[in-house]
This record gives sequence, C-alpha cells and structure tokens, in this order.
Amino acid sequence: METSADGPAPAKIDTSVPHSARIWNYWLGGKDNYPVDRAAGDQFRATFPGVDDVARASRQFLVRSIRYLAAEAGVRQFLDVGTGLPTADNTHEVAQRVAPESHIVYVDNDPLVLIHARALLTGNPLGATDYIDADLHDPDRILREAARTLDFTKPVALVLSGVLGHVADTDDARGLIRSLMDPLPSGSYLSLNDGTSVVAGPEADKALDEYADTGAVPYRNRTPEVIASFFAGLELVDPGVVSVPHWRPDPGAEPRDVDAFGGVGRKP
Repeated sequence: METSADGPAPAKIDTSVPHSARIWNYWLGGKDNYPVDRAAGDQFRATFPGVDDVARASRQFLVRSIRYLAAEAGVRQFLDVGTGLPTADNTHEVAQRVAPESHIVYVDNDPLVLIHARALLTGNPLGATDYIDADLHDPDRILREAARTLDFTKPVALVLSGVLGHVADTDDARGLIRSLMDPLPSGSYLSLNDGTSVVAGPEADKALDEYADTGAVPYRNRTPEVIASFFAGLELVDPGVVSVPHWRPDPGAEPRDVDAFGGVGRKP
C-alpha cells in the first residue's frame, strides 16, 4: 500500500487547476486550499450563494450518520470512500468517540489528501485507522486493500459523502455502489449524500456549468429520486432519503432544506 502511519509518499499537487476537495475545504472555512481554489469557490458562490450551507449541512449529516451507525446500529467498521481533506469531526473521530475499538479505512486519490493522510491515521489506539490511495472507479483494489484493516465477515458501513456527483453516468454510479456493497455481509450499511437542484433550481446548475469551465473535474446534481435509487436493495433507516438537515437532526435544531439529499440504508 502506498501510505501508512510512517508517513505518506511524496505527491505532486497541481495548483494551477482548482480541485473539488480543496474548494470544499474552502467553503467549510479550512485553510488547505490555494488561490485558484478560492477563486473557483468564490465564482461558484456568486452564482449559487447557498453553497456554503450545502457544504456545512453535508458535513453535519456525515457526523450524525456516523454517530448513529456507531451508537445505535452497533457498527464498528467504516469504509469512507472519497474522504476529502481532514477537518473537524472526521469519520474516525466520530466513530471512536462512541466506540474506541472502531476500525476506519479512508480512501481518496487526491495528492493533497495523501499528504495530509497522517492526520487521518491518529485514531484511538484501541481501534485502527488506515488510508488507501485509490480511485472510486477501482472498487476491487479498494476492497482488497481495505481487507488489511477491515474484517469483511462482520458488518461494515460504506460512506460515500458528496462523491458520486463526480461519476457522470448514473448507471455507472449504481454499479460502483453495488461493487462495493455486494461483498459486504448482512447488517452492513450505506451512508450516502449528494447534490440536488431542487432548492436553488437553475442557479445551482449554472454554477456547476461554470465550475466545469474552470478545468476542475465536473460535478453533476441529481434528483432526490435518483439519489434514493442508490439505496436499491437496502432497508432505509427512518426518515429515508431527505434533504440532509432533516435526517435525524440534533435536539433543538431547526432544519431547512438545502441542495443535498441523503440517507442511510441497511443491507438485509
């Protein structure tokens, strides 16, 4: 494997082209981004002012879904594909606060994420964390290398947070989910959320068109119905596939719709 707790391998970062992970980091208020990313993020925000709300709501959904999976569903293994840059409340931090023995494997193929992999490997010593430098489109490799840390005879939670929009063809996206979920045993889960255009309408789609023109990898929004179809064959956890602030909100929260829908499903 290319990386370990001893440190990531050297990686080349192209700072001339904006990158989705760095732009997302910028929208979340992080510092792991470059002028080209901030310029693209500001251009996107000018067309679609609600994008910061989408980024925060998506992150908060990730936290709540991982907490649910660890605390209520009893999951102790997590495969987070399309990890993005480390921020507060990463998957291993949320899971291991509930169950310190949890095992987490992160997967990404962004050189900057690779450089920051050390921050993702500082989990609770009672559990385990690992990082795989791999692409979503190579599920066989992901599963093969994840098996060094995860026991695929026991339930695993597959996490796909805001990544399938980078897969242009919907059938391909469904196929990738099946390839990753099929080898997982009964009692495994899928936590997934992705972008929509139901709240902002044309301004969200226009912002994505402009984003693609910057040279960044394109991202496509999908309808809530299509996002719900990604859970085919799984048992949806209440309240199903919803705008993510409405998925099991924290006490006292006042959720409002944003252009990100998601849910959690259990493999029977």
